[in-house]
Amino acid sequence: MVEEKKEQSFVKWYSEVGIVDVPIVGGKNAALGEMYSNLVPLGVNIPNGFALTADAYRHFFKKTGLDEKIKEILADLDTKNIRNLQVRGKKVREAILKASLPQDLQDAITKSYAELGKKYGKNNDVAVRSSATAEDLPGASFAGQQETYLNVHGIENILIATKKCIASLFTDRAISYRADKGFSHFDAALSVGIQCMVRSDLSASGVAFTIDTETGFDKVIVINGIYGLGEFIVQGKVIPDEFIIFKQNLENGKNPIIGKNIGKKNIKLVYAKDGTKEEKVSKGDEQKFCLTNEEVVKLAKWCFQIEKYFSKKHGRYQPMDIEWAKDGKTGELFIVQARPETVVSGEDKNVLKEYQLEKKGKVLVSGIAVGSKIGSGKVRILRSAKNINAFKKGEVLVTEITDPDWEPIMKIASAIVTDKGGRTSHAAIVSRELGIPCIVGSNNATKALKNGQNVTVDASSQVGNVYEGIIPFKILEHHLDKIPKVKTKIMINIGSPDEAFKNHNIPAQGVGLGRLEFIIAENVRVHPNALIDYKKLKTGKKTPYITKLLKDIDHLTPLYKNKAQFYVDELALGIAKIGATFFPEKVIIRFSDFKTNEYRTLLGGELYEPHEENPMLGWRGASRYYDSKFKESFSLECQAMKIVREDMGLTNVVPMIPFCRTPEEGKQVVEVMKEFGLDRA
Repeated sequence: MVEEKKEQSFVKWYSEVGIVDVPIVGGKNAALGEMYSNLVPLGVNIPNGFALTADAYRHFFKKTGLDEKIKEILADLDTKNIRNLQVRGKKVREAILKASLPQDLQDAITKSYAELGKKYGKNNDVAVRSSATAEDLPGASFAGQQETYLNVHGIENILIATKKCIASLFTDRAISYRADKGFSHFDAALSVGIQCMVRSDLSASGVAFTIDTETGFDKVIVINGIYGLGEFIVQGKVIPDEFIIFKQNLENGKNPIIGKNIGKKNIKLVYAKDGTKEEKVSKGDEQKFCLTNEEVVKLAKWCFQIEKYFSKKHGRYQPMDIEWAKDGKTGELFIVQARPETVVSGEDKNVLKEYQLEKKGKVLVSGIAVGSKIGSGKVRILRSAKNINAFKKGEVLVTEITDPDWEPIMKIASAIVTDKGGRTSHAAIVSRELGIPCIVGSNNATKALKNGQNVTVDASSQVGNVYEGIIPFKILEHHLDKIPKVKTKIMINIGSPDEAFKNHNIPAQGVGLGRLEFIIAENVRVHPNALIDYKKLKTGKKTPYITKLLKDIDHLTPLYKNKAQFYVDELALGIAKIGATFFPEKVIIRFSDFKTNEYRTLLGGELYEPHEENPMLGWRGASRYYDSKFKESFSLECQAMKIVREDMGLTNVVPMIPFCRTPEEGKQVVEVMKEFGLDRA
């Protein structure tokens, strides 16, 4: 009876725990238990597992004398001295790994693992995950500080991985975090989750947020995905595919996907005989999305269910940070983790801060912007976390990727720039938490920048730029709740769709002007006639210009046999992003109004555009739409608008006809639009 009670206090199955059990099994395991009991019955797939409790952790420390030993090691800890922190952290971790788990704890783990094997097969592979508890520590956040071990099978390996997880409660970052927050190293405990693996090494995995983490726009779900196991997405070793889903359309049956960006997924993490190994992704797979549209929608519906469930549970709106995986053997999708998103959702929505450079300079490096801020300082290029002692406060950290070992210096950096990674990489997540401007996925920052060089890191818009020199900038703070209400209907202008989300909370009554030219120039980059004529160009006479053009088109459109459809899809997604941001307010989108000299700058433009002395008054706007030389291209714009309004249900989007010289010309264009399926009726 005593043994049974011990076993019950050491191990809890997911079906036995819920969100109220954070002090016992930590946030990660408590959320999994809550979902396993309440969302699996609603059709959300969650792999089963069990958790070693905080009691098990404390029993291990007490039985082995580790509690007293760790107190001795940390007695003269100085977290401001990185060398001091590194030495003491290493000693603590080594002491934990050398100690043996008490026999009664080993027995409890062995019995539970055998029970799991009855359902999933003897010696089945599991993930061994850390789940920190934060009993009586308000405001504590231990996310990402502890380790996870994948493809662990056999009881001996599970016992070793369990100790490694416990040791990770004393990484340098975790020790520093607790010391900085004034928490005792013994108030937090660690629960270890042992969960059935999803064979995403044979398929795909990733993360999803039920809020846009850059702007706080909460009407969308953002899903990131890569091939293989999910560690590489957090480590930032690959740039993931990104899917943006409009929540409202998950409930009304309309197409909810309003954004799709293919990543750079050239490597993946897969099973080795024991543990994991890196493997190359085939060129064909690299150029495909890792999920189908149907899978994206299914996953988004689950994420929306999870958000609604936890919002109701907490009695307030609660956006979620979710991890997912697809099993390559069964083809099934699974949710493997969910936690509250606490950074952007905790910001004051009535305060809008704008960071603006006072002048522009020479761009040295570009990448994905994180944090919507600007910072400057001297460049410090570090190739390894072993060299972090060389870093000085206020420098710009430039490196290939970061992981938790870098965090003691990340918090004193003026900005961070990495070669690899996306918006859900470690560098992006931590810089967002710390409020530091960051650029990830730059590809070549460690080569293009030089140590000691003064630079300005501008992450204030979607594309982040590193400028040469220290450029002054200003911060404008707008208190949206203090803007007076007026009778005049105020609308805003939106250029690039990438700018829409960050303006979502401006008190405007929709968009007065959105321009297709930005989408064409930034996302398509090819003249529409060249896409329509692709097959003719392919089979016709080749000049060096045409040969290069075909190569460029192939590079931009690997997923498309029908190249013109690429044009339609890119326009539709760009328009939809603006339309969804301000729905149900009216969003006026102007059909293309490039002048001939601007069309010539697009790939293939020289084949189709005349030279005009005064393009401002030339062949532009409405006059192109019914002209036989452009009418088919205009049909692509009409198709995109039809998709947005009908397939996506964004009926708030209204087209505008630009540069219409006469009433007769206006009538002609309206008839052409009707021919292509756009009718006022």
